[in-house]
Amino acid sequence: MKISRFEDIIAWQKAKLLTKNIYLLFGDSKDYSFKDQIQKASCSIMNNIAEGFERKTNNEFKYFLFIAKGSCGEVRSMLCLAFELNKIKESDYKEQYALCEEISKMLSGLIKTL
Repeated sequence: MKISRFEDIIAWQKAKLLTKNIYLLFGDSKDYSFKDQIQKASCSIMNNIAEGFERKTNNEFKYFLFIAKGSCGEVRSMLCLAFELNKIKESDYKEQYALCEEISKMLSGLIKTL
């Protein structure tokens, strides 16, 4: 199956869901620098998938997928800290962490196919 739009990429769809979840989880946080960092990192995942896809070359797409994968690791790291600092509940931590891991695996698969 040929993908013609980045919106059809499942990893992008899941990254969009993660971003939405992160914005909802931290929307009321008064720790503005933490909130800003985790929100930007989550946006970076979906945006780098989109930007890489739109470059229309496999090498550039791969480059941006690696950046997205790095941002995914950053979100996981920040989720760990947020949980340890009692900024989020354990159930929210586990759910978002698992989603990050799933996205990361999908990105690895995409990179390998390119």
